[in-house]
Amino acid sequence: MTLPSPTGPITSSRNPRVRAAAGLRERRARDTTGLTLIDGIRELARAVSGGASVVEVFVDASALPADGLAAVERAQAAGAARVEVAGNVLARLAYGDRAEGVVATVRIPDLALEALALPDRPLVAVVEGVEKPGNLGAVLRTADGAGADAVIAADPRTDLYNPNTVRASLGTIFAVPLAAGPSARVRDHLLSAGIRIVAARVDGPIEYTAADLSGPVAIVLGSEAEGLSTTWDHPDVLPVRLPMLGVADSLNVSTAAAVLLYEARRQRGSREPLR
Repeated sequence: MTLPSPTGPITSSRNPRVRAAAGLRERRARDTTGLTLIDGIRELARAVSGGASVVEVFVDASALPADGLAAVERAQAAGAARVEVAGNVLARLAYGDRAEGVVATVRIPDLALEALALPDRPLVAVVEGVEKPGNLGAVLRTADGAGADAVIAADPRTDLYNPNTVRASLGTIFAVPLAAGPSARVRDHLLSAGIRIVAARVDGPIEYTAADLSGPVAIVLGSEAEGLSTTWDHPDVLPVRLPMLGVADSLNVSTAAAVLLYEARRQRGSREPLR
């Protein structure tokens, strides 16, 4: 379905549909509507491939390349409404640094822990206290590359489907199952599911390469500012350390995630995808 105005593409950023979509840059609007923004062809294509519910696709046909048209048509086939807009209107909606002729609205998926479906031998990344959308997006990209089965945000300090998270993840936020919850509930949920927990700590008693990451395991990482909370000081949580040989005492959370998830990948064997 294509929805142009009676005289052609929408040319005013005051149009109600455009204003409602632009408002999704603000968390309050995202929380109220249950929608977020996607800016970019790759992000839209991955949202559709991941089964996300795309509601509207705002299109500047004059700036849309062939691969963009294919992504838009796939979104339409899945039920999204196509809204033709002028270039100045799309610029009002866009929040990234690429002009690709398409911005979309999408329903935010269920983030409940109970809705998270995991295989028998899962590899899960847990990030606690994440407050920067860029960091969460980078962790999602790493989790996708390493074949992790899910990412869980414990006590998150940002809404997970912030448009900047979508962009920083390169759309992999729609490919990696994502859930959120209070830290203690995340811990208990994982343990009750028979998933061992390994927590990255500066003072961990063993190096990460000595830990068994080959079975059902969750790797827990804290924020760069505060590290992990005492929730993870638990007899069933194994603390491990990444050697720090310079003056810094910790790595960026996304870098630490990459080291640990790819070590898990190595231990599990790299010939077959994990999911």
